[in-house]
Amino acid sequence: MPEPAAKQGSWVTFPFTLATFTGLILAFGGFLSNLIVYLIQEFNVKSIDAAQISNVVNGCTSLFPVVGAIIADSFLGCFFVIVISSCVSLLGMVLLTLTALLHSLRPEPCENGSSLCQAPSKFQYAVLYAAIALAAIGFGGTRFTLATMGANQFEKPEDRGIFFNWYFFVFYTSSVIASTAIVYIQDNVGWPLGFGISCLANLVGLAIFLAGNRLYRHDMAQGSPFTGLARVVVATLRKRKVLLTSRPEDYLHDQDGAANDVVTSTKKSFRFLNRAALKTEGDLNSDGSIARPWRLCTVQQVEDLKTVIRIFPLWSSSIFLGTPIAIQASLTILQALTMDRHLGPHFQIPAGSILVIVLVTSSIFLPIIDRLLFPLWHKLRNQPPRTLQRIGVGHVFTVLGMVISALVESKRLKIAHKGQVPMSALWLFTQLAVVGIGEAFHLPGQVSLYYQEFPASLKSTSTAMISLIIGIAFYLSTALIDLVRKTTSWLPDNINEGRLDNVYWTLVVAGVLNFGYYLACAKFYRYQNNVHKAVPASA
Repeated sequence: MPEPAAKQGSWVTFPFTLATFTGLILAFGGFLSNLIVYLIQEFNVKSIDAAQISNVVNGCTSLFPVVGAIIADSFLGCFFVIVISSCVSLLGMVLLTLTALLHSLRPEPCENGSSLCQAPSKFQYAVLYAAIALAAIGFGGTRFTLATMGANQFEKPEDRGIFFNWYFFVFYTSSVIASTAIVYIQDNVGWPLGFGISCLANLVGLAIFLAGNRLYRHDMAQGSPFTGLARVVVATLRKRKVLLTSRPEDYLHDQDGAANDVVTSTKKSFRFLNRAALKTEGDLNSDGSIARPWRLCTVQQVEDLKTVIRIFPLWSSSIFLGTPIAIQASLTILQALTMDRHLGPHFQIPAGSILVIVLVTSSIFLPIIDRLLFPLWHKLRNQPPRTLQRIGVGHVFTVLGMVISALVESKRLKIAHKGQVPMSALWLFTQLAVVGIGEAFHLPGQVSLYYQEFPASLKSTSTAMISLIIGIAFYLSTALIDLVRKTTSWLPDNINEGRLDNVYWTLVVAGVLNFGYYLACAKFYRYQNNVHKAVPASA
């Protein structure tokens, strides 16, 4: 039997949720960080195709948290979503480990220098893709749901703030360990052991989570707030011919709503949506309750949808901010595979570990931004930086990172064409570090913006908007790479024969245009909650 409600939750659950998250992130990082290399070396997948598969997987793991959040809110609650998702990811990791362990599940290895490599059979592809899909969906379902459940264990906002600080710390440190130690084992000891460690980390994380079940505060599913937004759209369409009035009593208010406030808010923008809250014959029962919920909504629900619409342009600019980063992430690994990755005579940097520079740089600059740069800004300008200003700085650093990527790739191609000693992979560190600094600005800024500006009914899912942005960005990057391959000769299977630098210059142009779009959106945006305090990086 569960413990009494008064004894459930709080700090006693902290070790269980953080240890669970550590295990799952270690498993996730060990699965995804080196996936491109595994596909190329063990399944004879062409380099650009492997990068595309990695982008699709990244997109899935970023989109599915939104699905998981909706399922948790509407039907199962956080606990069961986490358990089911962890079991799904464990099954995927077991299958992936088997593909590395059993020769029958992989094609024959390629001969060095040979262009005739045996492609995987349909059965081998089926097992591989099933493993990848299960792992991606499972890990996606736990990432933000576990954060929500962990925060729900606390009553005080300051306790939740401390939990999120540790959540981000565990995410970065576990990702770094997975991207270095586990990837090194995969490259130098063996894929079966590397994937086996990830599989074990997933299992241990799930076991620890279940062990703390008696201590958790279990929140019941109360319905997704997105349902309320959908009701506003449907009700507006069904009442599209109904004439609007200016009398507050003609609209359905919340029980504690003030009529004067409603009149002011409903006249500001998107007035046509007010029809959803307009009372017509048959909408209410005799006791005042809603008789037809898909024809009548409250004014608050209407205003919630208006808030989402107002912030949508800013949100869309973040999609095109994430797309160049997603493209760079996959193509940088392909660059690293053609470069000299040795540090001394006996150690070689795994190609899949190159991207850890982004994580390390972001981790270093988060406290620098909060403890040094923001206080300095406040002192010089006599006011703290606004959230939109922080995101704008992230845009600039991201574009700068693409410029450096293009210049480095131009130099790498010249050296490769001359047949000289391969260029050192250390040249890639600068572009990744600059992108990491940009993420330290714009990612926490976006989390804060959505949490600050979204309506109260959407607070629990507002932070998942970042995951949605990342997912769409990865899928869009996949489509753009396909477009480049079909319309240009810049991305052949052997990137030494292409013009990857032109791809980066294209991203620079797109980034500049998107930054202009962002500036226009930011100029016309008005903060809904009028909060302009500096935002902690761990928010």
